[in-house]
Amino acid sequence: MSNKPRIVVIGSSNTDMIIRVPRSVGSGETLMGTGFTIVQGGKGANQAVASARAGGDVVFISCVGDDLFGRNTVDALRNEAIDTSLVKVVKEVPTGVAMIQIDEKGENSICVAPGANNCLYSEDILSAENAIGEADVLLIQLEIPVKTVETAIILAKKHKTQVILNPAPVNPFHASQLPAGILSNADIITPNLNEAEWLTDTDPSVSDYSELLVRLRKSATGIIVMTLGGNGSACLNQKKITHFPAVPVRVTDTTAAGDTFNGYLAVALAKGYRLDKAITLAVKAASLSVTKLGAQSSIPYAEEVDLSPLKSGKHLVKAI
Repeated sequence: MSNKPRIVVIGSSNTDMIIRVPRSVGSGETLMGTGFTIVQGGKGANQAVASARAGGDVVFISCVGDDLFGRNTVDALRNEAIDTSLVKVVKEVPTGVAMIQIDEKGENSICVAPGANNCLYSEDILSAENAIGEADVLLIQLEIPVKTVETAIILAKKHKTQVILNPAPVNPFHASQLPAGILSNADIITPNLNEAEWLTDTDPSVSDYSELLVRLRKSATGIIVMTLGGNGSACLNQKKITHFPAVPVRVTDTTAAGDTFNGYLAVALAKGYRLDKAITLAVKAASLSVTKLGAQSSIPYAEEVDLSPLKSGKHLVKAI
């Protein structure tokens, strides 16, 4: 038996195709890129890798196609010492792919063809009940069917397994079909600013993170940890909002920064870290990830984070 914290990650697996561009492409425009790379990705797989590199004993539950991309995905995860025995392989449906544009500022825009990710069903989760029940933390996102997410969270609550829900991506499809119990049953939710705006139906021009956190409290009864990109992170716990400033770095690519944050947060909490220390560590790891290109290729190892002299600065706290 491993002494590492046990993390079950349920979510998507994609193959990322990355094009470097001078700026975002406009409607009807053809823009010449400056480079092309294929790397492993998908929010679920990224968070599984982040959890493993942070020091977790990780079981990954996902679905891939019976194709080259799917085989490469499983091989890459096994190379990270991740348990892939519950990764489902389906025929006649391709592995998910993502087309990613990265501009000169390191900002990205992403289009995803989910493929086999849509074939991860509730019955697959129920067959994994033992793994979920034995886990210290369940980490899950919304890049798989919403019903599957709901089943996983209910099963985790049955076994008193801590649930971290990263409600990403949020789009009109998910917002219209997101069962209320998904947010209310999660122990921690980790939206970014855009996702929080969508979940609360808030106009981006008038919102700030404090207002969004308070509005989210109406549907999410657990701890809310919001990632703010270059502004760090903010947490609403009970009646206190704490801001964790960003670490200043040179940005190369922001892809998987949020996934890195979630993986490190899950492992730190499973290790028994205080919430503020866990968030500080997660911010630090996410900051290091944006200095490199790609999704999983950018996720730092625990020793890199521990040895880094980067500091996030003083926390700002206010009551609500």
